[in-house]
Amino acid sequence: MQVLPESEAELLRERQELAEGRIREALTEELVKAPYDEFFKKAAGFILNPTYDAALPENYASSWLNPVYAVSKCGTEMGRMLSFLSYELLNLVAFRTEGLLMDVVILEEVFLEIYSSFIAAEQEEGTVPSEKVIHGILYSFVSDYTDYTVSRRIREMVDPSESEFAMKIIMESDLTDISYLDKFGEYIDDDVRKIAAYLNTFSEEEIQSMADTFTEGYRMGFINTGKDLSKKRSVAILYELGFERMIRAAVHNFEKLGLSTTIYRHQLHAANRSGMNRSGYSGAWVNKQMAFDHQEDQALFLDKAFMTRKLEVMEHTFEEVKDLARAYGGPAVMETFGAEPFKPETHSEAYALSPEQQKLAVDLAVEAGKITNRYIPGDERSFTIISYPVPSISKDFEKIFDATVKLNNLEASRYERIQQALILQLEKGRKVEVKGRNGNKTDLVVSLHEQPDPASQTVFENCTADVNIPVGEAFTTPSLPGTDGTLFVSEVYLMGLRFENLEFHFKDGFVTDYNCTNFSTDEENKKYIRDHILHHHETLPIGEFAIGTNTLAYRMAKDFDIFSRLDILIAEKTGPHFALGDTCYDRAEDVAVFNPDGREIIARDNEYTIKRKTDPSFRYFQCHTDITIPYDELDTITAIDDEGNRYPVIAGGRFVVPGTEELNEPLEN
Repeated sequence: MQVLPESEAELLRERQELAEGRIREALTEELVKAPYDEFFKKAAGFILNPTYDAALPENYASSWLNPVYAVSKCGTEMGRMLSFLSYELLNLVAFRTEGLLMDVVILEEVFLEIYSSFIAAEQEEGTVPSEKVIHGILYSFVSDYTDYTVSRRIREMVDPSESEFAMKIIMESDLTDISYLDKFGEYIDDDVRKIAAYLNTFSEEEIQSMADTFTEGYRMGFINTGKDLSKKRSVAILYELGFERMIRAAVHNFEKLGLSTTIYRHQLHAANRSGMNRSGYSGAWVNKQMAFDHQEDQALFLDKAFMTRKLEVMEHTFEEVKDLARAYGGPAVMETFGAEPFKPETHSEAYALSPEQQKLAVDLAVEAGKITNRYIPGDERSFTIISYPVPSISKDFEKIFDATVKLNNLEASRYERIQQALILQLEKGRKVEVKGRNGNKTDLVVSLHEQPDPASQTVFENCTADVNIPVGEAFTTPSLPGTDGTLFVSEVYLMGLRFENLEFHFKDGFVTDYNCTNFSTDEENKKYIRDHILHHHETLPIGEFAIGTNTLAYRMAKDFDIFSRLDILIAEKTGPHFALGDTCYDRAEDVAVFNPDGREIIARDNEYTIKRKTDPSFRYFQCHTDITIPYDELDTITAIDDEGNRYPVIAGGRFVVPGTEELNEPLEN
């Protein structure tokens, strides 16, 4: 809930009263000709009584939210801009619910400014305003208000006093009455209601156990990376609605660790959005196709001037809250998996970044990351991520949920012992060869870092369950030269998007070519990958090579036939995986970290990241995307030394290193 000085609030209320009076008049006026009269009347009605109805899939085809519909009505550029405005206005559902007076007023006023320009053009020239005029209004709206929209986003992250709205609902509501969910102003579907109802069948002890796993992972993330949690005063919980009983318990747990919690809504304003990413608390997706259609709406305003302005606002805001930022420990993230797989349709009517804007988007992400890291240093912060299924995953939801809870609580010491045997075998080689089977075309060689003193040093991290829950992987930062070949997977879901027959080719650790078969043309397929995996970079390095050891997670996915719905957090533990982008140690490469056996993990840099020490123009990629080969598509993983001696790790899709054989039990039929 926004708390403003009374004089400022009074001024905003006056602006709102004037704006809404004029909007009511627009409902009955006949001052704009077709097809624009339809847009303004529908938008005016929505502003005064906002709901998610027009965004629902069954209504989307004839909604101005849909760029295809808008363009069919009034041409490409004008249609795109009015669809953009409709998408911005959709945020009024949340803004009105939360009482964000400033956010409501600026949207009402930009609508009226555009409406007035149409009236003026009709009355003065009997036509419509130029596309340049409408573009200028929308550009100014996004750019001019960054000192509010971007600044507030930063404050929400680091200042617990900004979290009153969500915290009041979570901590004070009667959670046994699931109507509390409607207080958030998010879209609430059956999955969200059912998960809240299901958690109400859990005992306090069961809920506390789930919360303990979550917060202990966060605490151990600091300990295992040698970072001082006692310096921190806040943590952000990012989660999907329905899990409030667990979140309430987690808030209390963090209080015992000396941490206040920030809980803020996912980003809504165009100036803060990035693709389909939602970071914060969120309800169900209203319409994933709509979000996909609007994922590059920044094409309307992204230029050098906007980039400069946004970065200046970020710098200024972080400087104002620098003490709060330095005391911020990082996010604790609770994700869900199991929703109906989404197969997007590409629409030429939607906004798309030009090649020049794609470069600017990369530059903006990189520079924003640098600013954030100056005020919230990467070598001082940590995180944790955990995941649970939603009811629509299967008729066996409750069994899958219970199995997931067990996965999240697996005994770390058992996997630590098994992974130690795995690591000792891998370290016999200077490279690792990975080959697929059953139609999987993977044939890839991964170069390993030199290991000058094996007694005190290792190149693989023995990862149990701290920042990434559940337990189960051994990973390294590959050496890039000599990391060559093909990575293939028949099907994978990343960021809620399905990729079919995904294929990458590498030379000296960097992507040289890529494709998939989601769409009918190579152009569409490559754009899909470039937008969602390469994140507009021309190429990316392999930042991580890992072997997932959680064969119980694999067994669960096979037993319930839910591979297509697994979260990557669990999927990455069900086979070897490769991450494109930054390493697992980005911005903390100089922090010494150790395995449980006491050896230092020295593979924290690669040949690209080491340039940060000498090259002032060095930039992180701001992305890290895991791609997993499932065990049934995996043939062999073999360590190979400089003399060509081969040391098998996996053969025929089964673990063969002494001490790892028990991992095969869940893999058998």
